[in-house]
Amino acid sequence: MTVLFVVIAVVVVALVFDFTNGFHDSANAMAGPIATGALRPRTAVIIAAVLNLVGACLSTEVAKTISGGFFDESLITAPIILAGLVGAIVWNLLTWLLGLPSSSSHALFGGLIGAVVVGAGMSTVHGWVIVSKVLLPALVAPLVAGLAAVAATRIAYRISRGADRAQTDAGFKYGQAFTASLVALAHGTSDGQKTMGVITLVLIAAGLQQADTGPQWWVVLAAGLAIGLGTYSGGWRIMRTMGKGIVEIETPQGAASGAATAATILASSHLGFGLSTTHVSTGSILGSGVGREGAEVRWGVARRMVFAWLLTLPAAGLVGGLSALVAEQGTVGVVGLLVLLTAACAVIYGFSRRHRIDHQNVTDSAEVMVFASASGRSYSTARQRDDADHDHGSPSSRTGAGSR
Repeated sequence: MTVLFVVIAVVVVALVFDFTNGFHDSANAMAGPIATGALRPRTAVIIAAVLNLVGACLSTEVAKTISGGFFDESLITAPIILAGLVGAIVWNLLTWLLGLPSSSSHALFGGLIGAVVVGAGMSTVHGWVIVSKVLLPALVAPLVAGLAAVAATRIAYRISRGADRAQTDAGFKYGQAFTASLVALAHGTSDGQKTMGVITLVLIAAGLQQADTGPQWWVVLAAGLAIGLGTYSGGWRIMRTMGKGIVEIETPQGAASGAATAATILASSHLGFGLSTTHVSTGSILGSGVGREGAEVRWGVARRMVFAWLLTLPAAGLVGGLSALVAEQGTVGVVGLLVLLTAACAVIYGFSRRHRIDHQNVTDSAEVMVFASASGRSYSTARQRDDADHDHGSPSSRTGAGSR
């Protein structure tokens, strides 16, 4: 009965992670179309949610890599997997609060690695698989996507040179909506499978499924629904950073970056790589900014994002390792860890309500506020000031970078 309780707890927490993965990464596909007006915010997340669900059901190669490749599953226990998921969820929520598009995939891998090292020993981790399937793609894929986006953006502007601007924008908006939909589908084929792999791993560890077997049908369906619902919830804080914070996106470069992102993710998913869709999407957006003449790329924002990327594996691993120390204290430890996770989620959510970002104000600014300012000005006061600036045609309203 105790084993079954822990397994159920792991499955539920894994689906919670999948939900956070959905809203954390929804910006990867839809930040560009929302920023340019190619799609309305609510329409965009509905499309992304449906395509994430569909994509999650199309392939299981990444899931098989996680459930049977990263670790010696004969030494993995359900409490260890639970601890790894806690590390991933906490890091996901912290970076979402700050509006940083870090990798949900690397948060999951880091949390699991930290928990496995503490709970089962370093020898349990298959280091070469992690290097070849996670670390090397993390370095190569954003560069490949970025270079592809540079080339595609320059081609897009070249073929539209001299054409009517209104007609060109209208055409590229359709193209941007199409490529964004491809990214959403690709995200489902990649990230949707990671939770399937975790659930399969815990079922194998608990003796409820044979080793070296893929996800069961109900696991595929549950993971697909969880990531789809998470995507539908929006993840507006990160969407603001991706759509406004890195570079002001125009429709031609938005269509180009979306095409580069989708092609890179779909290819890696087919090969079973545990790729970060966030890294790829960010690389494409940066590449599209480099590819458009006169574009202002905010390299300071990009540096903060890279710093968050570098921290993701060790930070999630640290939380996962500490969580493993708690989870391995039997049923009391598992219950205590669930209580701590719930409390952490509540605190982070409470901070996010102090400066709310939703579908109504996601394109208002490039900034994501977390704490109230020292002067005590409320969000509504700042919003009224920005509205007044807009009425008078201020530079901040034209660039969308008014301060909050």
